Amino acid sequence: MIFGLFRKRNHNQIIVNRQYAVLTSMSRDPVFYTDFDVPDTVMGRFEMLSLVMILFFRRTRSSATSGQELAQELVDAFFEDIDYSIRELGIGDNSVPKRMKKLAGMFYGRLEAYASAMDNNDRDALAAALQRNLHPKAGAEAPAMHRLADWMMTAEAHLTGITEAEIATGSASLPRPV
Repeated sequence: MIFGLFRKRNHNQIIVNRQYAVLTSMSRDPVFYTDFDVPDTVMGRFEMLSLVMILFFRRTRSSATSGQELAQELVDAFFEDIDYSIRELGIGDNSVPKRMKKLAGMFYGRLEAYASAMDNNDRDALAAALQRNLHPKAGAEAPAMHRLADWMMTAEAHLTGITEAEIATGSASLPRPV
């Protein structure tokens, strides 16, 4: 009976699971990997999921408290998923915290870089940031990164039109890339 006091209460779990499933499904859309030149690798998938999470995170920053709490729970779910994936890849328990710290730094660095470009409505800066993160060894500019930047701008505009009720129920969606 007293042990129930120490259990984590997460009343939003169903909503978090629903929204996380929508976001991960979008990040796995084959179009990103075939037409938008996102590498179909473990890191490429991390980059796409990070990108989609960042878009959602940016939308919920202007939400009521419940939307911001949901965003935090989604980021927590994202990092739990990454932790699980790292372990599934066979990374030893001793190395996981270091890798998680590195991946968290990468995520928040991307959040800052993409937000700066998007706040300034700077498509070229966003494409350059995408190029650096998705193709760090390629020196030349990739035209697909401009397409991906355009999709991100379109997706952010779409998310702006999402109602608070859709956020609160985990029903927010992103436009399919074309």
